[in-house]
Amino acid sequence: MKKRIISTLLICTFVAASVFGCGKSDDAKSAEKGTSSNGKGKTLTIMASQDWVYDAEMELGKKFEEETGIKIDYQIVPADQYYNLLMTKLNSGEGPDIFGGQSGSYDLVSQYQIEDNAVDLSDEPWVEKYDEFAKEQTSVDGKVYGANYYDVTTDYYLVYNKKIFKEQGLKEPTNFAEFEEVCQKLLDAGITPFYQPVGDGWHHVMWFAEIGGQYENLTPGIVDDLNNNKTKFADNEMFVKAFEQINELAQKGYFGDNYLSDEYADLAANVGSGEYAMTADKPGNIKAIAEASEGKYEESDFGLMLYPVLDNDILNEHPCGPSRFIYSGSKNVDEAKQYLNYITKKDSIQYMIDNESKIENLPYDEGQTPSYSDDTKEFLEAHKDKAGVVFQDSIKYLNPQWMEIGQDMVSMFIGDMQPKDVVKQIDERRATQAEAAGDTAWK
Repeated sequence: MKKRIISTLLICTFVAASVFGCGKSDDAKSAEKGTSSNGKGKTLTIMASQDWVYDAEMELGKKFEEETGIKIDYQIVPADQYYNLLMTKLNSGEGPDIFGGQSGSYDLVSQYQIEDNAVDLSDEPWVEKYDEFAKEQTSVDGKVYGANYYDVTTDYYLVYNKKIFKEQGLKEPTNFAEFEEVCQKLLDAGITPFYQPVGDGWHHVMWFAEIGGQYENLTPGIVDDLNNNKTKFADNEMFVKAFEQINELAQKGYFGDNYLSDEYADLAANVGSGEYAMTADKPGNIKAIAEASEGKYEESDFGLMLYPVLDNDILNEHPCGPSRFIYSGSKNVDEAKQYLNYITKKDSIQYMIDNESKIENLPYDEGQTPSYSDDTKEFLEAHKDKAGVVFQDSIKYLNPQWMEIGQDMVSMFIGDMQPKDVVKQIDERRATQAEAAGDTAWK
């Protein structure tokens, strides 16, 4: 798997004192730190969905304020409410100075109207060393509108407790049937097979969307056909089968008794307790799971697997992620640019890597040191020749309906919808979004 990690060398300018014997100005001193004192006393509002801004970035915000005098007001909104609230603010001309949005060349235009709502950042210094693929997914017509601030070098994989597996005489499954066998043996032993938090509305959708490479493998050309409206999801039985298998896992009790209300915030504690044998998370969060176990497990006690739906054996690559955009109507554009310059410089990137377990690297080549574990390196190396892009990144009008798909899946879990109904709903929403975007393929 090829990973291009390119970042920026922050270029700061300052005016030196021209009078002999004078000290450097405050601007000059700040510039040497990678910031400017311009905008001192102002407050930048940064609006983002839940789990898009980590505590480590907020700590950087405090450091930024200390160095520049510019205050940061982080406005974090529940995931299921975020998009509607953001668009209401943008459409009313009352957007935040910086807003979070999922990158993706298709979605930037159709969902965020990014050319109207965001500032062109193409000339910013960090763009020089921005990962090319990440840059492409935050650009429209060659103009860069956003800075991806998410670890796109790894994705969510299945995390399993190797110690529990060994105690129960289990081997890592290689297909869906074997996965179900493992789950049943764990359940029979009094261990809940999988911690699947559905309460947040998003985590369970990955079972469907993350195996984009396998869909393309089973039906070559399906990505192009879906994007050009030559076929629909409902036209291909593999999509119905995928939801049938996911539903089967829930109905057989493999997600536990409280999965519908379980939340992602409790993942580390629950999996670390040993009550659950598996979950889905980014490799970097294994450290938090081990720490939550209070000495019961070490990081090396956890391994990684692929999502097994449809016998998937293709690594999921996810080049898109939560990014930062400057609102075109902001009165603090210069200060907002300073903030993006600050969080993308080497020291800030390394701070994120060192202080946030979910960030093992960021898509900027500043000479930072990634924090991949040996197990993660081995896992990625083992699958480097067989990888595929997740469907939410490669299929038009899919990612914007992520939360709606999650709601439909809940309806499926409780028996109010059938797998085929979930698939049909995806098609209907795609058609609505395509029409709104003026997509000629749907005409």
